[in-house]
Amino acid sequence: MVNLIRIGVMCLAVMALASPAMAADAAGTTYSMNLGAALGAGIVILGAGLGIGRIGGQAVEGMSRQPEAAGSIQTGMIIAAALIEGATFFALIVVIIKG
Repeated sequence: MVNLIRIGVMCLAVMALASPAMAADAAGTTYSMNLGAALGAGIVILGAGLGIGRIGGQAVEGMSRQPEAAGSIQTGMIIAAALIEGATFFALIVVIIKG
């Protein structure tokens, strides 16, 4: 839980420091930063990373407990990771279009 809070604080600090750099171009005109799309994309990527990481960790643990089932565990892991990636791409496209 403490690590999650640290990660959240670091993300907020990076967003706060990056917004002035993205506010103006060389000609001096300003752009409005779509904070909702940025947060949505971050949440999508964070969830996908955590999900795929958990799948990988649990698959390696399962393979170490039952080495004879390593092939089927690895196949299931790859299929599940591909499904999560597909859902992530879909969510990112929705966030970008609606943002």
